[in-house]
Amino acid sequence: MVPKPTHQLEDLPQPFVIRDVVTNQIGTAHGAFLQLSCVEHTNTNTNFGLICSCKNGGQHGWPKSIKIFANYLFACAEHAILLSIPSPFDNFAIFSALVSTMDYRTFFTKTTHLSAPFDYQFRIAEQAWPDILDVPTGMGKTAAVTLAWLWKRGWRQGNRSEVADVATPRRLIWCLPMRVLVEQTEENIRRWLDTLGILGQIGEGKVSVHVLMGGADDTDWASFPEEDMILIGTQDMLLSRALMRGYGMSRYQWPIHFALLHNDCLWVFDEVQLMGAGLATSAQLEAFRRSFPMSKGSRSLWVSATLNRNWLDTVDLKPHLDGLKTLGLDAADRQQAGDRLHSVKTVAKLPIAFGKDAGNKKGLDAYIQALCEEVLKAHVADSQTIVILNRVDRAQRLFCLLRKARPEKANILIHARFRAAERRKQNQLLRDCEKEIDRIVVATQAIEAGVDISSRVLITELAPWSSLVQRFGRCNRYGEHNAKGAKILWIDINDDKEALKPYDSVQVAEARRHMANLTSASPQDLPASGEARPLTAVLRRKDLLDLFNTDPDLSGFDVDVSDYIRDNEQPGVQVFWRDFEGSPNEPKPQDGPIRDELCPISMGQAQDIYKYKRAWHWDALEDEWARLDRPPRPGMTLLLKASDVRYDAKVGFDAQWNNCDALDILDGGYDAEVGFDASSKKAVSVIPIASTRENSFLEDPESQQDITVTLVDHLGHTGKEMMQLCSAIDETTYAPVLHRAALWHDIGKAHEVYRTRCGLEEGDVSLAKSPNYNWRVKHKSNRTIFRHELASALAWLAQHNGETDADLIAYIIAAHHGKVRMSLRAMPTEEPAPDGRRFARGVWEGDPLQALDFHGEHSREIVLSLALMELGEGEQGPSWAARTLKLLEEHGPFRLAWLETLVRLADRRASREEQHMEEQERA
Repeated sequence: MVPKPTHQLEDLPQPFVIRDVVTNQIGTAHGAFLQLSCVEHTNTNTNFGLICSCKNGGQHGWPKSIKIFANYLFACAEHAILLSIPSPFDNFAIFSALVSTMDYRTFFTKTTHLSAPFDYQFRIAEQAWPDILDVPTGMGKTAAVTLAWLWKRGWRQGNRSEVADVATPRRLIWCLPMRVLVEQTEENIRRWLDTLGILGQIGEGKVSVHVLMGGADDTDWASFPEEDMILIGTQDMLLSRALMRGYGMSRYQWPIHFALLHNDCLWVFDEVQLMGAGLATSAQLEAFRRSFPMSKGSRSLWVSATLNRNWLDTVDLKPHLDGLKTLGLDAADRQQAGDRLHSVKTVAKLPIAFGKDAGNKKGLDAYIQALCEEVLKAHVADSQTIVILNRVDRAQRLFCLLRKARPEKANILIHARFRAAERRKQNQLLRDCEKEIDRIVVATQAIEAGVDISSRVLITELAPWSSLVQRFGRCNRYGEHNAKGAKILWIDINDDKEALKPYDSVQVAEARRHMANLTSASPQDLPASGEARPLTAVLRRKDLLDLFNTDPDLSGFDVDVSDYIRDNEQPGVQVFWRDFEGSPNEPKPQDGPIRDELCPISMGQAQDIYKYKRAWHWDALEDEWARLDRPPRPGMTLLLKASDVRYDAKVGFDAQWNNCDALDILDGGYDAEVGFDASSKKAVSVIPIASTRENSFLEDPESQQDITVTLVDHLGHTGKEMMQLCSAIDETTYAPVLHRAALWHDIGKAHEVYRTRCGLEEGDVSLAKSPNYNWRVKHKSNRTIFRHELASALAWLAQHNGETDADLIAYIIAAHHGKVRMSLRAMPTEEPAPDGRRFARGVWEGDPLQALDFHGEHSREIVLSLALMELGEGEQGPSWAARTLKLLEEHGPFRLAWLETLVRLADRRASREEQHMEEQERA
C-alpha cells in the first residue's frame, strides 16, 4: 500500500516546484491548494486515496490507474508528497505530481557535507547572478559558485530534473591565477559531482570536468558543445585561448577553443588581485561580448576578497561599470564566521631585510642563511609554519637549507615550476596532513590564492597589499589557533628594482606603509586596498579582430599576446623531456606532450635553454621538431633531451642552479622534492605516454583511417550530424547555412591530388576516407602541400558566387580544418605552380574538379580559379581577404568562430560514427 501523505501545504517551502509526471511539464505552485489530507477510498478497486481541498472547493478521488504513478513517485522521492490537481483541459481528469521539499539548502549541505553553510552561499543560487563576488578568503567561494551553477542548470541528485535557467550558460570556466590551485579545484569539484551522482565523461549526458593546462590530452571536451561541463585552468592557458593564441596546443585548434570559450560560458575569475594584466583583459573581453554579436550568451564573475571595483574600469567596460552587481557578506554571514573573521594573528617585523647586495650570489646566500635561522627560531613544534617568498629561486634555496637542517621532517616546497604529475603529489600532501604536524612549507605566490591550508606561524616577504592580505589568510585560517595565538612575521625589501621583482616600487611602498603600524592581521582589522589597477597593456577592439587571423607572420611566428595575460615574470613557456639519441625526429618524430609531462618555466629560464641550443619546437609546416634557433616566445612548448637538463620533483625547475649542498643527496637527477636544474648533465625521469601525434599543416589524420568511405556518403553523414548538432544546441538561425556548408565541405576531395593520395585510378569513385591515404606518396600528381578544403571553397564560389550567404558558406567550408581561414596565400615552403600560374596551399590555377551529385546538391565539372588571391576587385569580384574581413565585421569574431566550429565538429562526429559503424560490422 502506498504511504499516505499527511503534509500541510503551508509547511512546504514557498514557492515549491511541481512536476506533472504525465505531461513532464513543470510549474510553480504558490499556495493554490490550502490543505492535503489522506482518506480511505470507498472504491473497492483501490486501497488508498487522497482528497484535495482546493480554494474553490471540490473533491477529486484517485482512479485505479493513478496507483502506478503513486508507487513510482514514492519509490524515487526522498522528500515527496502526492497531490491531485484538476487538468486545465478536463476538469474531471486527475494529474499526478511530485512535490519536492528538497530546497537549495538541502542540496548544498548534502553535497558538501557542511553542517553550517554561509547564507551568501544560498543567496548566490537563489538570486540572479552577480558580476562581483566579494567574500573573504576561506569562506567557500568555489563551492558557492559551482553548486549554484549546477542548481541553476537544473541538476539535482542523480540527474538533471529541472529546466535550466536561461541566464546560466552551460560551460562553467574557473580561471585561476596559479597552477597550484588547479588540482585542488578539480578534486573538490569532482568530489561534489560524484556525491550528486552526476559526474561523467564527455558524451555521457552528465557533467564532465576538464583541466586545460596544455598538451595533447586537454582538447576532447571541445567535441561536445551541447553538454554541461566545467573547465578549469590558469589564466595563461585560458586567456591565451580566449585570444585565439592558445598556449600549449595545436594552432589549428585555436578557433574551436576560442568559439567555445566565448559562447555559452560563465567565466569565473578567481583571486583577481593576482591576475595582473589578465584582469584588464578579462574586463575587455566581457565588454566585447556585450558589444559583438553572439550566438550564445556568456557572462563573467570576478571573485576576490580584496577587489577594488575600479580595477574593472577599462576603456570598453567603463560604460557598464555602474550596472555591475556585487554580492558580499551580510550580517548573518559575519556572525556565523565569527572565529574566521576575528582570528588572532599578531604582526611583527623580522630583523632582516632583502637588500641591494642580495642581487649577487654572496649577498643572496647570506640573506637565505639568515632567513633560515629566523624560520627555525619562529617555528613551533607540532604545528605548521608557512614561509612565502616572492621568487622561485629564493624559495628553492631556502627549502634546501631547511631540508638539510631538518632531514627527518616532511617539509614541502610549493611553486609553479613543477610538472603536473609532481604537483598533484604535493597538493595531496598539503591536504592530507593532520592538523598538528611539525612541518615547514616554503612557497611562492602560488600558495597565496585559494589554497586550503593554515598555519600557526606565517613568514612573508613584503609584497603588494592585496597579495599580503591573501597570504595572511593562510595563517590561523579557521581560528583554530585562537587559544594559543598565531603570528605573522614580515621581511622588508629595499627599494631596489632587482630585489623588488616581480613587483614595482609603488605597489610595495603602499604595502610597507600599511605594515608599518599593523599589529593585528585579523580580517576585521585589515584596511581596504587602495591600490590602483596596475598599468598594463590593454586589449583593444582592433587587437582582438587582428588576432582572429591565425596565420603566422612571414617570419613563422605569431603575435605575442603575453602582455595581455601577464605583466610580471610568471612562467611563459612549457617544457617536457624525452629520451632520444641525436635528433628527436629519428627514427620518427617524437609525439606531442601530455599534461603530466609539461613543466612551466620562466622566460628567463627559456632564454638560458635557448642559449645552449638544447631545445626543440614543433614545426607544423615541416611536420617535425626543429631546433630552437631564435629567442623563445611566451606560449611555446619546448622539447628537451632528458639527459641534457636537470629536473628534480621536490625543488622544481632552475636553469641557473649550479650548486646547492642539499642536492648532493639526490639519486640520478630525480628526487621527489627538488626540481629542475638545467646546468646538470644527469638525466630527467621521463613520464611514459601513449601516442599523441602532433598535428601538422601537411597531413589530414582523419582522412587516413582503416575504413573506406565514399565522398558522397561522408558528405551526407556530415550533413546529418550537422542538423542533429544544431538541434542539440538550439541553433536555428544559421542551421540552413551550416547544413549547406556541411554538405559541401569536402567536395575538394574530388581533386586529382587527393584522389592520388588515396591510390585511386581514373573512373574510381571519389573517397573521403581510405586506409591507403598517404599524403607523402611519391607520384607526379601529388603535391607536398595540398589543402582539399580550399579546393572545396573555390568550387562552391565558382558555382554560387553572389548568392545570399555564399561568402559565409565558403568561409565555413575553407575553415573546417583551421588551416585556411582569413588569408589566402602560398606557404613559404610551397612548390610553385608551372607556367607562372597562381598557386596557394597546393591548389593551382586551372586545376580541374570532377562533377558530383550528392544529397540534393550538384557540383558540376569546373576549373578552379585563384583570382580571389589578388587584392581589390578581380574577375570573381572582391578578394578573399575583403570577403572574410566583411564577414568578421558583420558577424563579429565570436559568432563567426562559433559557426566554423560547428561544421568542424559535425565533420568529426561523422568520421567517428563511420568508424564506429565499421567496427560494429566487423564484430
